[in-house]
Amino acid sequence: MSRGRTDGSQKKRLVASICTVTIFIGFLYVYGGSIFGSQNSGSSALEYGKTLRKLGSSYLGADDDNDGKQDESSSSFGQSDEEDNFVPKSFPVCDDRHSELIPCLDRHLIYQLRMKLDLSLMEHYERHCPPAERRYNCLIPPPSGYKVPVKWPKSRDEVWKANIPHTHLAHEKSDQNWMVEKGEKIVFPGGGTHFHYGADKYIASMANMLNFSNNNLNNEGRLRTVLDVGCGVASFGGYLLSSDIITMSLAPNDVHQNQIQFALERGIPAYLGVLGTKRLPYPSRSFELAHCSRCRIDWLQRDGILLLELDRVLRPGGYFAYSSPEAYAQDEENLRIWKEMSDLVGRMCWRIASKKDQTVIWQKPLTNQCYKEREPGTRPPLCQSDADPDAVWGVNMEVCITPYSEHDNKAKGSGLAPWPARLTSPPPRLADFGYSNEMFEKDMELWRERVDKYWSLMSQKIKSNTIRNIMDMKANMGSFASALKDKDVWVMNVVPQDGPNSLKLIYDRGLIGATHDWCEAFSTYPRTYDLLHAWSVLSDVAKKDCSPEDLLIEMDRILRPTGFIIFRDKQPMIDFVKKYLTALHWEAVATADDEDEVVFIIQKKLWLTSGSFRETE
Repeated sequence: MSRGRTDGSQKKRLVASICTVTIFIGFLYVYGGSIFGSQNSGSSALEYGKTLRKLGSSYLGADDDNDGKQDESSSSFGQSDEEDNFVPKSFPVCDDRHSELIPCLDRHLIYQLRMKLDLSLMEHYERHCPPAERRYNCLIPPPSGYKVPVKWPKSRDEVWKANIPHTHLAHEKSDQNWMVEKGEKIVFPGGGTHFHYGADKYIASMANMLNFSNNNLNNEGRLRTVLDVGCGVASFGGYLLSSDIITMSLAPNDVHQNQIQFALERGIPAYLGVLGTKRLPYPSRSFELAHCSRCRIDWLQRDGILLLELDRVLRPGGYFAYSSPEAYAQDEENLRIWKEMSDLVGRMCWRIASKKDQTVIWQKPLTNQCYKEREPGTRPPLCQSDADPDAVWGVNMEVCITPYSEHDNKAKGSGLAPWPARLTSPPPRLADFGYSNEMFEKDMELWRERVDKYWSLMSQKIKSNTIRNIMDMKANMGSFASALKDKDVWVMNVVPQDGPNSLKLIYDRGLIGATHDWCEAFSTYPRTYDLLHAWSVLSDVAKKDCSPEDLLIEMDRILRPTGFIIFRDKQPMIDFVKKYLTALHWEAVATADDEDEVVFIIQKKLWLTSGSFRETE
């Protein structure tokens, strides 16, 4: 009897095992082809996106069984020793609603995590990155009908509507000439809230107000770097480029959503950021001019802390151009604001350089003399002598004035050469790092040779206008960007927050950039850069407690389809990248040994999925 019962239970277990295996094989058949199989047609791409929709939906906060958490299997690839030799054939594709995802500026995440943020301080527009269990590990799909972007300089004035399918700004700002729908394109007449008739005329009038020669705002090369706060679609910065002025156009991901995305699609330098509670990711004394045209910022709040942040990043003698009703309106409320603002900037030792019609231009002092002459107890106070004005990553703003060092006070100015000599002249702050002029010049020569080699390796793939928006992910002194001076490109120079704070050298050379931590997502939209330069960035990340795989997916997010990445790293890291080429839809372009490093160049394919995609490559 005992034996008969045992045989029966064995048969039941066998039947159960067969059923389990059958179900498992069926699961693999349905899902495996899209997750691990190759994509050979538009239909397979469509299935690829649909079968993984839950991954994207959960990140967006849709109701599901995991309470909004991502499947652990999608967030742990390549982490264990058993997976070291695993070569993925594909990555999940995010839900279509992720086509514009900015992981650290995602309001859905804020709602999900029920963050208690002070909206009056703009904390909801500041960076809040997802914790590890809520990070996405999927590829961002382009929107329906996506096309290779219009090339510069034509792109300054028009972009494909399908690439940024948002036309609400065209309707909302139609009377201000921000942007206009025109067939399959969106065109930019060059207008703005306070310059309806064109940024070019507005810029010339500002130069005239300051008595600059030939009505040219660059002031014979002395005014080179500009910060445009609340920049809209960045027409102000776009029109300054022809005057050899480069602008960091800054705006949050607010009710005017996609304004920075439009700016970058146009080929104009721009960055997602806000004047909230944290310092801007730029060192002190970076800009000759700050600009606000109807930017709707309450400059009087918190004892003028936001104006003091502008003061920190302005150079000695720098200007703040302010176009707003407070500068000209005669109603009671605007007169009150003007009076209080004038009092505040007076205590900050700013003076009116010029005032005409709707615009006032203040100028920051060249020395500490005015600060010393203020009455005791005058607010805002000077910052503590041991405070570092160049510490910016995650650092709170302070209600204090950043005085000049003894050296800068004696210099009575920035001591910078006019542009373009500024680009190749040793910056005055070079000595802060113990670098000599000879080291600086050798660095320039080294990167000139390296850039020449890069372009030679890509010569079969690019034309003179193929590349416009470039990011140097570890910029050091900015010599990579300097070597590109004869090309019609601009470079976002990124300096890792845990390395030498050399970003001030980059700004002193007349270039722009931002501080960043590559363990987190960058503050930009998907598909905004044509070329990424990654010099030992993967090696640096691998030494930290964060994921190189996550970084590859982040690089894919910000890279435009058909764009390029130049990896310059040790051989093991290059081998690591090669494992993921198929999964990321990247194609190897060139490989070359260079000194003790390897140069590996890839191109991102234009892959199309889920509802929008014609066919895959």
